[in-house]
Formats: sequence, structure tokens, C-alpha cells
Amino acid sequence: MKQYFTFSVISRILTSGLLFWALARHPYGYFILLRWITCGVTAYCAYLSYSIKRITWAWICGFLALLFNPLAPVRLDRQTWAYLDVAAGAVLLVSIFFVRESTATKGQPNV
Repeated sequence: MKQYFTFSVISRILTSGLLFWALARHPYGYFILLRWITCGVTAYCAYLSYSIKRITWAWICGFLALLFNPLAPVRLDRQTWAYLDVAAGAVLLVSIFFVRESTATKGQPNV
């Protein structure tokens, strides 16, 4: 049986939900945590994209990882971040259909 809900799929769904939920009022700590989570998930998505030769998706996810980088934060106003949060959430949801973990080599050591 095929496994559709892998770690990367679940993490992208949850992260996109957090990005959409960012449109509501939250304390500043939520947005810091959101940056860490989004940066990690998009960096992993960029790695997966590169490993399965989806270079365009690797660039898109890599750009999102840099945009949400918590160590060198990008300073934008609240309205701009609202648009970026929705766009990033949508990109993560769409990437689920185009960026999949390779099931043929999953769990096998690289020799």
C-alpha cells in the first residue's frame, strides 16, 4: 500500500495551516516560532525537491526558507507579511502534489 502521509506532507500541511492562522492577532512570540517552523519545513522541502530533480521547486522552497529565516529576519510591515503568509501557505499546499519523497530509495542506505 502506498504511503501518502509522509513526514514531509504532514509537516507542510501543518505549516500551511499555521501560516494561514497568522492572519489573526497573535503575540510576537507566535511569529518568531512561525519563522523557525516555516524555515525548517521549506528548507527540507527544498532538499527533497533537489534530490528528486525538481529544480524549480528547490528554488521556490529555498527562497521561502530565506524569506522566513529567523537568524537574519526580513523586516516588512504587517500587511505585506499577511500576503506573504497566504502565498507561502498556498505554495506549501501545492508542493505536496509535486514534491514527494522517493519511495523507491526510502530507507535504503546510499552505497
